[in-house]
Amino acid sequence: MQLSQDRRNDFDVTNTVQVSSPAAVRNAVHELFSETFPGTSFDKLWLAFYDFERLFTGRFPGYLGCDTTYHDMQHTLDMTLALARLVAGYERSVEQADRLGPRRALMAVITSLFHDSGYIRHQDRDQDFQNGAEFTLYHVSRSADFLRRYLPDLGMAKDVGVASMIVHFTGYELDLDNIELDDPRDIICGHLIGTADLIAQMADRCYLEKCRDRLYKEFVVGGIAVENAKPGEYMVRYSSGQDLLEKTPTFYQEVTRDRLNKKFNRVYRYVEVLYEGRNPYIEAITNNITHLVKIISTGNWSLLRRQPPYFLGIVSAVKDMEVLVSEHLASFTGRAVDAKNGLLMPV
Repeated sequence: MQLSQDRRNDFDVTNTVQVSSPAAVRNAVHELFSETFPGTSFDKLWLAFYDFERLFTGRFPGYLGCDTTYHDMQHTLDMTLALARLVAGYERSVEQADRLGPRRALMAVITSLFHDSGYIRHQDRDQDFQNGAEFTLYHVSRSADFLRRYLPDLGMAKDVGVASMIVHFTGYELDLDNIELDDPRDIICGHLIGTADLIAQMADRCYLEKCRDRLYKEFVVGGIAVENAKPGEYMVRYSSGQDLLEKTPTFYQEVTRDRLNKKFNRVYRYVEVLYEGRNPYIEAITNNITHLVKIISTGNWSLLRRQPPYFLGIVSAVKDMEVLVSEHLASFTGRAVDAKNGLLMPV
């Protein structure tokens, strides 16, 4: 497998699948599913892709569409493709008794499709919120709630309990060591889903620009960049998009790699079965982090000049996010403490 040097911004790591297109990803997943589970019906997955697109574009009954600029439609599709590849690689690598089987694999792929559904605002229940990023700290629990409501409509009521738990492997709301499931294969699904979420976004060709220009803004709106510690005092974790990037190599070394290698038991290696021993995701991540370290050491931030397209469900989302971030930053008055150095900073 030869990685293309002119990879397009909205294509996967192999530059063969347009991960901004639900149809393209659905077809790629269908091919993997058919090869891995011959003769198994794809009807439920087809319908899930259809409903995913409706949900994120604002055509799903009761929902407003995606307005989170980092966690957009491309991210979920990229992650779901990675998950399908991991599942295919896993099934080809383990003994028959340890394989997931088509039903469990189906559940895992559908869970991945809706793992960020918690960012989507409901038109009635979420009237007091202006952007899905406001749910950042508990969006995974909201995604689990969505799966509880949605899966029975697909005839998958029996999978609600497992799906609503393994989706938490994509977040930080629960201690992953405390997630208990009856079948160890369900835990494997959690590891695969959590891994796919991490490696897909970090292998994105425009990951660095997206962190600086989009993820930081979601962190501001979601109360992560600056935390209201107590009245009149704020904890500043990330003072800007550039500050977020400057702290990314350390976060990758201390948190992300620990998750991938220990919490998720290095299941990223299963993708290598499909690519003759190579891992295009890990290679792309290494390239991104190496490039970032070079930029930080030289101070040449002009090297980050890509302007990837947005794939959202609300036309005004980008402009609305800019306004919301400005309002949030302007609201911080009083003392601010730098979370890393404990220094008082002006706000």
